[in-house]
Amino acid sequence: MTPRLSLRGVAKRYGEVMANDGISLDVAAGEIHALLGENGAGKSTLIRIIGGLTRPDCGTLEWEGRPVRLQSPAQARALGIGLVFQHFALFDTLTVAENIALALGDRYPRAALSARIREVSATYGLALEPERLIHDLSQGERQRVELVRCLLPAPRLLVLDEPTSVLTPQAVRALFVTLRRLAAEGRSILFVSHKLEEVRELCDVATVLRAGRVRGTAIPRAETAASLARLMLGTEPAVTQREPRTPGATLLSIVGLSTASSPRGGATLRGVDLELRSGEIVGIAGIAGNGQRELEQAISGETLAGETRAGAAGEVRLNGVDVGSLGVAARRRMGLRSVPGQRLGRGAVASMSLAENSVLSGAAAGLVRRGLVQWGAARAVAAAILRRFEVRASGVEARAETLSGGNLQKFLVGREIEFAPSVLVVAQPTWGVDVGAARRIHDALLALRAAGAAVLVFSEDLDELFAICDRLGVLAAGRLSPLEPVGQWSTESIGRRMAGA
Repeated sequence: MTPRLSLRGVAKRYGEVMANDGISLDVAAGEIHALLGENGAGKSTLIRIIGGLTRPDCGTLEWEGRPVRLQSPAQARALGIGLVFQHFALFDTLTVAENIALALGDRYPRAALSARIREVSATYGLALEPERLIHDLSQGERQRVELVRCLLPAPRLLVLDEPTSVLTPQAVRALFVTLRRLAAEGRSILFVSHKLEEVRELCDVATVLRAGRVRGTAIPRAETAASLARLMLGTEPAVTQREPRTPGATLLSIVGLSTASSPRGGATLRGVDLELRSGEIVGIAGIAGNGQRELEQAISGETLAGETRAGAAGEVRLNGVDVGSLGVAARRRMGLRSVPGQRLGRGAVASMSLAENSVLSGAAAGLVRRGLVQWGAARAVAAAILRRFEVRASGVEARAETLSGGNLQKFLVGREIEFAPSVLVVAQPTWGVDVGAARRIHDALLALRAAGAAVLVFSEDLDELFAICDRLGVLAAGRLSPLEPVGQWSTESIGRRMAGA
């Protein structure tokens, strides 16, 4: 049968970097096709070419047997190609419905669009409130917006870039049911993921990229996660080891923390108690939108513009000192650092270089003295992060927006670790990161733990929490369950807590 999409000899160069080097692949009708590779292997560039956002330097694309030259995303959508990117393309100041309307044009009357959004989101297990502002949504909720926006027009080829990275196991199961149903209807799906067990479960065939080239194809069900990782990395993946450790003194304590409800919606915290000790990693699981963002910001000292603290209650103490009235910079000087779940916008400024982004959180660590930026020190810090975490970038002057999602994540985690925090709060530490990079990040967090720091991890990847955490809790409807040793939890018990049991 004629493939739905065929690529032949597709190449794209950015300066001295060959992002795609003669890539050829076919995606058949009714097929779920995995695209695998390390961060920086060329997956994102290839997706942008398929979606009409980037034009290849050479090579051909065929859509259902006919050659096409995609000049724009609108042309790709008109053919029936729908994309969901790892980095979301949403307007923060617009509502969910308004963002979706921008992509659909006149397809649905505005009066009926909200009802249609609720219908589709319920069908696919992707709960959304159409009138919520994007600004107030967590990363997981934003991903739901992208998925629903893509599914509404019923595309014939659905390209998903890390669609399960911030979904719970229950939501992943529901999404897989939907994707299999779409494939049975004759739709094609190009599935980009670093979660190899999910690829084995879902996909019919996999194409593996390494250094911009196709390095092989595989039938995922006939492979193991380890053999797929070897294809991706070209070597045997290492395994993270968490050694038992007795925690020390309490470094961060939260007592009775509650937040006021916002007129724009979102979760409220309800009497959260939490204790974080030296030499331990504590994990917080939960479905996106249940208070993770609010708790992360309460700890880091960040507040949203226009919001007041009226109605808030509780106490946040760092090294025994009440820091509830202190902002982000003051808490950084006291040794508390954080890696937010939103990479671009909160974690990094897209148009600024990596050296400049180092200054953003390094001012309190000596990169700014008497009001003057120490550019030599900033470049040295950025260079050290690139080396230690093997971040693929053209150098310290590379803009943050030019990095792949996984490489930017490695940079952001590495930036905060480089400043040797006593307390580190990190949200979704390995979101969209390949298996080798995830191991490096996990090893760095465990090394920080071994040095006596306290680490708090917000993650919707249960395998990650079980691998690196000493104690776990679940955040549901703004309430935090008691923190218990990781060995006392199971996937089932965490799932029940997530559902509010």
